[in-house]
Amino acid sequence: MRGLVIKNTGSWYQVKTEDGRLVECKIKGNFRLKGIRSTNPIAVGDNVQIIMNQEGTAFISEIEDRKNYIVRRSSNLSKQSHILAANLDQCLLVVTVNYPETSTIFIDRFLASAEAYQVPVKIIFNKVDAYDEDELRYLDALINLYTQIGYPCFKISAKNGDGLEEVKQALEGNITLFSGHSGVGKSTLINALLPDIDIKTAEISTYHNKGMHTTTFSEMFSVTGDGYIIDTPGIKGFGTFDMKDEEVSHYFREIFETSDKCKYNNCTHRHEPGCAVRKAVEQHLISESRYTSYLNILEDKEEGKYRAAY
Repeated sequence: MRGLVIKNTGSWYQVKTEDGRLVECKIKGNFRLKGIRSTNPIAVGDNVQIIMNQEGTAFISEIEDRKNYIVRRSSNLSKQSHILAANLDQCLLVVTVNYPETSTIFIDRFLASAEAYQVPVKIIFNKVDAYDEDELRYLDALINLYTQIGYPCFKISAKNGDGLEEVKQALEGNITLFSGHSGVGKSTLINALLPDIDIKTAEISTYHNKGMHTTTFSEMFSVTGDGYIIDTPGIKGFGTFDMKDEEVSHYFREIFETSDKCKYNNCTHRHEPGCAVRKAVEQHLISESRYTSYLNILEDKEEGKYRAAY
């Protein structure tokens, strides 16, 4: 029997069958033997085959091929990766310039990973109601930067409902992953878009200016127009996974485009003579923050670790 994984609690998976039933499932033991080095071999959004048992629960016996997925380096050092969700039409990355602050390094790591696995991303800048003039100017500069690169941006207040109509339209007919730091307002936003859901929300810690986890597992919700939202736990850092050094520049669109003009075709854009990318950074044609994020990923790889502070 075929179904769609709509919830992952860590030990159980909820699968929606083709005839609309919700079935609690466990993984058949042989998934552990297939060399899947991941904290979650099955992700929300996976299409699976299940075998029912007499108790009304089931085993997941097979995962169908994924069209794409978003993956990050796992914070569990014994594993290699953590898949946030699979078979996505798009991802909405929810960020805030304060309360808490989302760094450009975090944004760029997420975008690079999405590029690597061919998931289109749109960026939602939330909490515009909370910012002072300087923060709003910085927000507009970020929107200008990412829009020019080719990432659509939304400027919203989930709390007040400003800008939500545009977001609703973007959801119709799509399977959409919502992601971002804890505290950026993902749950408040999803509650505003889907008032019948009532996801738990929490205030951010005023002492640390950081969010606290309210979503503890990934779950899919239906939206009007035959689409789905996938809500995921807030993530502290975003470690890129399985990228070769020479590939990293491919996932920064403007760096990849400019690299055609470099003197050497294996240029790493760090110290080589005739590097068109470094020249473009000096001329402000490529943003310094994006170039810093690119170098930051390469540094991680050299040190063989992921710095969770970002």
